[in-house]
Amino acid sequence: MKFTLWPNNPFFRYLLFFNLLLSINTITVSCTSIFSDRFFPGETISYANSSKPLLVAVLPLQSPEKQQETLQPLAQYLETLLKRPVNFQITKNYSEAVDLIVTEEVDMAYLAALTYIKAKQRNSNIIPLVIPINRVSGRPWYTSVIIANTTKNIKTLQDLKGKRFAFVSPSSTSGFLIPMNVLQIVGINPTKDFSKIHYSGSHDTAIQDLVDGVVDAVTNDKASFLRSQKSGKLNGNYKIIWESNPIPAPPIVINTKKFTPKMINQLREILIDAPVGFVDVRGSESAGYTLGKDADFEEIRQIYTRLQYTKVAEK
Repeated sequence: MKFTLWPNNPFFRYLLFFNLLLSINTITVSCTSIFSDRFFPGETISYANSSKPLLVAVLPLQSPEKQQETLQPLAQYLETLLKRPVNFQITKNYSEAVDLIVTEEVDMAYLAALTYIKAKQRNSNIIPLVIPINRVSGRPWYTSVIIANTTKNIKTLQDLKGKRFAFVSPSSTSGFLIPMNVLQIVGINPTKDFSKIHYSGSHDTAIQDLVDGVVDAVTNDKASFLRSQKSGKLNGNYKIIWESNPIPAPPIVINTKKFTPKMINQLREILIDAPVGFVDVRGSESAGYTLGKDADFEEIRQIYTRLQYTKVAEK
């Protein structure tokens, strides 16, 4: 069978020309629609209340002063592109950070996997916006560790029995949920097997409690351990006796009721395009941000579902 691409009949030429014009017009309209929400360098986001600060709750993972200092470059970057003030609020504890985003007293929050899951349970409008990429690993994850004072004859998890132990917070992913999961797996019941149970409140404070001899071992994230080791706070007597599988990095979450879809897309692009070197909420230097989605936290959600009624009181 033979096909004629350009028939000699003038009618066919006219019809083909007309369809070509129509196709070009359709493509132009479609492209305009696709890219109309995209944020381009030099462009700023237009907000109805541009003078109103963007309020961001932040988990107390380090000392408040240190966190404010390390997050300041990110605040300045956002202020420049958003053309509005950006206020990072370091909360007193993990529960307060969750409450603020759930009750819509803040616009965004820098949470962790477990606190995001708890917030999502209470307010379905909360979604992950982006997740930081760890500059060392090049991945959007980190690990939980248990650090022990080896002068107390602690080399394995079983050696923790009879010792003084500190978690970070009942709402901490790396400082409670994940290590609690492994303790149960190896048959350790903190309430029965530890001589003392303490909640330090933040990752930096947990390290300090270990150094001060308040406890013999603590939960933490590996970045905090390496940072404390590098600064000289932890000497060779303090070692990691257990390390978890990868955990999704602490996401920046947003309440979708407070922004239009276009604003959410533009905020996401601003953060993904952020220069390398900003410090994330845990104090680790990031290599920028990547897209975050609820499914990223499903494994942590399953562990939480299994352990959510497990209570470990201080003693």
